[in-house]
Amino acid sequence: MRGNGSKDGSQQVSDRILTLPNVISAVRLCLVPVFLVLLLDGHDLAATLLFAIAAGTDWVDGQIARRTNAVSRLGQLLDPAVDRILMIAGVTGLFLAGRLPLWIIFVVLVRDLLLLIGGAIALKRYHVRVPVVFPGKVATTLLFVGFAGLLLNWPLVPGLGIVDASWLPGLNEQACSWSIWFVYAGLALALATTIYYARTALLRIRAALRSEAEG
Repeated sequence: MRGNGSKDGSQQVSDRILTLPNVISAVRLCLVPVFLVLLLDGHDLAATLLFAIAAGTDWVDGQIARRTNAVSRLGQLLDPAVDRILMIAGVTGLFLAGRLPLWIIFVVLVRDLLLLIGGAIALKRYHVRVPVVFPGKVATTLLFVGFAGLLLNWPLVPGLGIVDASWLPGLNEQACSWSIWFVYAGLALALATTIYYARTALLRIRAALRSEAEG
């Protein structure tokens, strides 16, 4: 639910397809299968670097779009979709590598699929789009940093030992990647912003329906 434009929507949105931000988003999308192949082949460092590049260029294309007035309708759809696909690829790869508990993967996948499907339905049927809020961007950044650290899987730090549950890495006694704390923080913030997105979308859809009924 995020575009390349300004938060207040004041920048002009064009119908152009071949813009530099859109090209960067397309390249990020092409990096996803390469990342998965590298990870599953045991090339942890290369997979981590590629994931970091794909995640980092998300900020780059947004800045370029704002500063060069290259905001496009395609970019407003493509950019958040690539974010969600990259997130899904990250947790899927970590699950296949055995480095992330199943419940975290489930929460991330369900949330991102709901945002993708819900955002597409709201836009197609009701012409409603909810732009990203800053906490949502922070949540995505925290998750990307956490996943990159888990991909690298180094250095490991001792767990806090406050629970015995094996499905709560970092809180049990087992050593784990330092980045698990970024994952937890990102999850908490992501769930909070999901509630905001859902509530805002419902309010705008109701307003759109009322407008249609009055018209």
